[in-house]
Amino acid sequence: MQHENRLAFNLTIIATILVLFVMMLGAYTRLKDAGLGCPDWPGCYGQVIAPNSPSRVLLANEAFPNEAIDTAKAWTEMAHRYAAGTLGLLILVITILTLRKHHLHGQPIALPLALVALVIFQALLGKWTVTMRLLPVVVMTHLMCGMLIMSLLWVLAMRLGDFFHRAPSENVRVFKPWAAIAIIIVALQIFLGGWTSSNYAALICPDFPYCQGKLLPAMDLHRAFHFWMSTGPNYQGGILGNTERVTIQVMHRLGALVTVVYLCWLSAWMLIACRRAMVLKTIALVVLVLLLIQIGLGISNVIWLLPLSSAVAHNGVAALLLLALVTMNYALYKISEKYSDYR
Repeated sequence: MQHENRLAFNLTIIATILVLFVMMLGAYTRLKDAGLGCPDWPGCYGQVIAPNSPSRVLLANEAFPNEAIDTAKAWTEMAHRYAAGTLGLLILVITILTLRKHHLHGQPIALPLALVALVIFQALLGKWTVTMRLLPVVVMTHLMCGMLIMSLLWVLAMRLGDFFHRAPSENVRVFKPWAAIAIIIVALQIFLGGWTSSNYAALICPDFPYCQGKLLPAMDLHRAFHFWMSTGPNYQGGILGNTERVTIQVMHRLGALVTVVYLCWLSAWMLIACRRAMVLKTIALVVLVLLLIQIGLGISNVIWLLPLSSAVAHNGVAALLLLALVTMNYALYKISEKYSDYR
């Protein structure tokens, strides 16, 4: 790592950890039904700080006479916003630091600028989540954009830290397309998880591996994955019927099965085939461990009817699994590049 980039690198590591915390806090907010704890944005009942005294509650009632004020939910929502705002400022500082060192060889420029653009878009999604009353497609896009920001922050950290520059060269190019497919599969599974959560379909099947007593219940894919719902209704609690929610839950489970089979195959292949690049073996092992934890959390969410701690952890481990696969792909790129240079 170049000494000039040390501060930017340290801040990027902190930002990556913070975005993971923000996403888990967002999951907690959603699971506590606090997504509309503040009916306006960016303030809360017209105030910078959530109502925390009788006088502030009175002002909130005057500003929003048709809203039932729940101060606990309001503070949960505002805590999420404060954390997200801190993350946005931190990414802006990182971008300024990296741009100031643009003269350094190999200094990333486009990546931090893309992160700033994504943070702005993410803030807009946060606003639309409230103003569109938890419209599922907005909530799900908000989650996916958060995952993208986290992944790009980690890539930036690996670039600034010059990760894997000491890894031995090895011809690992055969793994590259399969590892890229792994990211796509996990991203699609996270998408299905987000769609399940935003449509409140997590508890529609209280049994496992069956769903309402059937291995393959009646489903309606068209209505279950109709993304362009009308704006205006309050989507808190969900508005889809039983068949549509069952469809979403079953597809999420089938996606999990595909994800488990594919990642187990890829990780096992990497553990067996890699000879010199021990870092790839380590990453493959981490993927398997995270996958095992995620399976356990997913099943426990069904059996114990979505306990809060398990449900939040399910979101967090999904993010860590995505980061592990981003690391795998980056390591494959660096090791393959080194192998090409040494030939």
